[in-house]
Amino acid sequence: MDALQRILRPIEGEFATFKKMQDDLAVNPNPLLREIILHVNKQRGKQMRPMMVLLCAKLWGEVTDTTYSAALALELLHTGSLVHDDVVDESMQRRGQASVNAIYNNKLAVLVGDYLLSMALAFTGRCENPRITRLVGALGQTLADGEIFQMFHSHEKLVSEEVYLEIIRKKTASLFATCAEIGALSVGAAEEDVARARQIGELIGICFQIRDDIFDYYTSDVGKPTGNDMREGKLTLPIIYAVRTHGDDHTRSMIDRLKEGELAEEEIAELIDFAKQHGGIAYAEQVMQDYRQRAIALLPEEGDEQVKEAIVAYMDAVINRTK
Repeated sequence: MDALQRILRPIEGEFATFKKMQDDLAVNPNPLLREIILHVNKQRGKQMRPMMVLLCAKLWGEVTDTTYSAALALELLHTGSLVHDDVVDESMQRRGQASVNAIYNNKLAVLVGDYLLSMALAFTGRCENPRITRLVGALGQTLADGEIFQMFHSHEKLVSEEVYLEIIRKKTASLFATCAEIGALSVGAAEEDVARARQIGELIGICFQIRDDIFDYYTSDVGKPTGNDMREGKLTLPIIYAVRTHGDDHTRSMIDRLKEGELAEEEIAELIDFAKQHGGIAYAEQVMQDYRQRAIALLPEEGDEQVKEAIVAYMDAVINRTK
């Protein structure tokens, strides 16, 4: 049984229902909008975030209509934010396929992103739970705040590990945290369990982004070239650690010029090698393992063992994924 099968085993029926509801959203009388939404749907990944909603709902109860509506709202918010991100980043690809802005134009991409975000708000209304509505609204703010917070720190010579972690908490982990929290909330879990779910989701989300950042140090098929983060002036955990522990004047000079957009391709390659040779990748891997242990320790003693095993398999899939 592969990792995805272990994750889906206790929620297979619920996940199939979710996907059917999601597919039905592409039915639209506007032919251009229908065409673009179908294109966006082709770019779906494994849909780890709605899986998190369903798993946490199943851990503390039984999946409800509120759970499905919340999962759809969160996935629509995530998808809409990605469409907007591709415009902001001037990205021509999304998961190895042409982005919406690449095929159409920025104006249409922004409008489609707005449409998806509005659909997300509509589905929060179906939850008939003001707290869920507030959480989804707060998540939208946090995701945008994370992007702006990263921009604010973008000209710093070398951001600290603390700043790096705060950026990924806002930009990535907040979505996983909210998915887990709302999953538990949708089935009436106790307050301490709702808080526990959020913590688990945040730890997994941090691991997700650290793994994503590690990919940038290797040739891979994740849809972006090696060193792309550095080309954009983004310093991630492996290079932050390597420079902090082994950096010299030459390395720091390259970091300074990187921030000014003056680093040549061979120097970017040199920084990537520096991070690898001085324990940056190994350190990032260890941080993920530490967070994994913290997340596992938060799982309740009671509850369906199959669901808990699926959540552990989920963590391992996030940490060990290759794309």
